[in-house]
Amino acid sequence: MFTGIITDIGTIAELEQAGDLRARITTGYDTDGIDIGASIASDGVCLTVIALGPDWYDVQISAETVSKTNLDRWTVGHRVNLERALRVGDELGGHIVSGHIDGVAEVLSVVDEGDSTRVQLRAPEDLAKFIAPKGSVALNGTSLTVNEVQGAIFGINFIPHTKEVTTWGDAAVGDRVNLEIDTLARYVARLGEVMRG
Repeated sequence: MFTGIITDIGTIAELEQAGDLRARITTGYDTDGIDIGASIASDGVCLTVIALGPDWYDVQISAETVSKTNLDRWTVGHRVNLERALRVGDELGGHIVSGHIDGVAEVLSVVDEGDSTRVQLRAPEDLAKFIAPKGSVALNGTSLTVNEVQGAIFGINFIPHTKEVTTWGDAAVGDRVNLEIDTLARYVARLGEVMRG
């Protein structure tokens, strides 16, 4: 489990397609404190560490994961939002995030408003019903509050701090971003389906 609070920005250092996709990610994390088998959310995708070096870790990514996320767009030099798994006693500053991506949203517009930036995105039609104004979503692993929703289109406001400590300062029209809907929204919607019956 994760919180959606990004704690490092990594860089894709190597990519190798050999059966599954293998990626090497450089990081500012102290890799002496990371175990083989640890989970690290990389652009919101929960990935398992399979090898470690002094400033990098390797992950293996199945074809299924690549097909359901934006990881097919990863290239060497690409920057990624990183978060280590939540530990008992950690502050829950964002919201509960599983690292299991529900779909890919598309950035439709990026507009500066004062020091902040307003980003509009389009969610996949089947996920739009789970996104509500003032609700939570995780986009590329970042816990965010939804401003407004109109059909499948929703808006997010990024303050300067968020743009500095995540890759959201690089957002551009046409970007495909990993979307994880709020777990609570999923269960409320499912409960409604059961009640209607």
